[in-house]
Amino acid sequence: MKEALQGSLSAQEVMQSRHAVRRYVPGVSIPQADLQEILELAAAAPSSWNLQHWRFLVVTEQENKKRLLPIAFNQQQVADCSAVIIVLGDLEANRSAEAVYRPMLESGAMSQRAYDTLLGNIAGAYAGGPEGPRDEANRNAALAAMQLMLAAKAKGYDTCPMGGFDRVKIRQELNIPDRFLPVMMITLGKAAAPAHETSRFPLEQLVVWEKFF
Repeated sequence: MKEALQGSLSAQEVMQSRHAVRRYVPGVSIPQADLQEILELAAAAPSSWNLQHWRFLVVTEQENKKRLLPIAFNQQQVADCSAVIIVLGDLEANRSAEAVYRPMLESGAMSQRAYDTLLGNIAGAYAGGPEGPRDEANRNAALAAMQLMLAAKAKGYDTCPMGGFDRVKIRQELNIPDRFLPVMMITLGKAAAPAHETSRFPLEQLVVWEKFF
């Protein structure tokens, strides 16, 4: 993977050049290797308890993208882009705790006491009602979504994060289990036109030092 990234933009250049692109060149296919690498980089995002709450539902077939068009309120970018990636958040990520930490316990990297305490803490956090699991699903899936968009830009592709889609209908259309929350739809492809210029607030309007007064 490191070899494949040689010659790419710097992290600063990626962050400064990434913009939401809504017009794509139709008919462009992304090589599977590129798409795989983008997803691998996205999956390296941080997550609460390292439970990796995200799942990526990737739609590349043209007919399937067209079926998503009315679900996305007929935003043409869904049909014209190379891939639509639905970022899902795991509402039952606590079920992954053993798979994450059991190898550490068995290798001796984690004591039995630490293992039992950590899994108990995770179980307790997910037993307190639906708000906590939902917040964790949204929060951690959003981290992966942002990393995905930056990875795509580093590989020479443009993206657009979309919250405007029917979450009930997309569940039905793509047979998404109740365990997973549709958090975001991301279009990915080659830009047909530059993104619109956007203004940004100055830092003094965004940053508070130490505390509010």
